[in-house]
Amino acid sequence: MPTIRDVARRSGYSITTISRVLNHTGYVSSKATKKIKTVMQEMDYVPNAIARDLSNGRTHKIGVILPQIKNPYFSKILEGIMEAAFSTDYSIMLLPSNYDEKKELYYLEQLRRKEYEGLIITSHGLPLKKLAAYNKYGPIVCCEDPEQLSLAAVFTDRLAVFVQMFQWLHAQKIQSITCMFYRNAQASATTRLTLAAYQKVYQQELAQDFILTNIRDASSAYQAVKKVNPQTQYIFTNSDSNAIAVRQYYLDHQKSLPGIIGQGHEISSFLANLPTIDYHLSELGRQAFQLVCAQPYEAQKVKLTADFITKYDSLDAIATTLSPKY
Repeated sequence: MPTIRDVARRSGYSITTISRVLNHTGYVSSKATKKIKTVMQEMDYVPNAIARDLSNGRTHKIGVILPQIKNPYFSKILEGIMEAAFSTDYSIMLLPSNYDEKKELYYLEQLRRKEYEGLIITSHGLPLKKLAAYNKYGPIVCCEDPEQLSLAAVFTDRLAVFVQMFQWLHAQKIQSITCMFYRNAQASATTRLTLAAYQKVYQQELAQDFILTNIRDASSAYQAVKKVNPQTQYIFTNSDSNAIAVRQYYLDHQKSLPGIIGQGHEISSFLANLPTIDYHLSELGRQAFQLVCAQPYEAQKVKLTADFITKYDSLDAIATTLSPKY
C-alpha cells in the first residue's frame, strides 16, 4: 500500500505540501494540487484516517459503555444516542462491560489515549469518583445523579417516581411487597433509591426476605418466583419483560396472581395491563449525546422526570409514545 512518502517521491513535492492538499489547509498552487492529486490517483493512494485524526486531535468517535445490550433499559438509551448522532459526523462505539471494573477501566484508559472524543456511561461498576478522575482526559457523561461530583450527567428522578409508586400501593393498603433487583444496594444506585423510597413511604426498611437480587433477565425472573415470600401481595420487578416472566410463572403453575409492576414502559406492559414506569430513556440518550459533544464541555446535570403508569387509554396512545422520533 503506497504511503504519503511514496506520493512525495513521485510527485516531487514535500510531505508538508501533500498534507496541505489532503487537509485543505494552507496555500498550495493549482499546478501543484493538480499534480499531487494525479499522482495519488495513479498510485491508488488512500490517506490513513487514524493518523489524520491523531494529527488534528479528533477521532469523531463517542464510546458508550453498556453493561448489557439485550436489556431494554440500555437499548432504549442507545436508541436515543444513535438518533442524536445520526445527523452528525460522529461514530458510536459500543463498549460492553457487564459491570466488569477492569473492563471499564480499560475503556477509561482508551479515553485517556484519545481513542474516543468522549464517553457516555449508561451504568457502571467502578465508583463514580474513579470515573470523575478521568474527566480531565475527555468529556464523560453518566446516566445517574453524580451528586456533588464534577461530572456531566443526564438522569431521571427515580427516587420521586419510586415514592409515587409506593404511595399508590400504600393507599391500597398493600403491605407485603417483593422487589426484584439486578444488583444489591451496595453496587446499584437504583436498588438504593428503591429501598429509600420504600422506607420513606412505609416508615420502615424492606425486610430482606422481600428482596431478590441477581435478576438479570426473564429467565432468572421466572426462576426467582420460587423464592418469593408467600405473603407477597405485589411484586415490583426490574423490567417489563421480567414482569411478564413473573406473571407467566403464576399462570403456568396455576397459582393466584399477585399484583405485578414492571419498569421500562414496553408494549408488553400494555398488553398484559401491568403498571409500569416510563423513564423516557430515549430522551435521556439524546440529551447524553448532546452533552458529551457540547463545545465547550461543562459538567452540566440534567434531571428528567419519570412517570408511573397504572393504566393506558388506548393502544394508539402507547404506540405513539413508544415510536422512535426520527
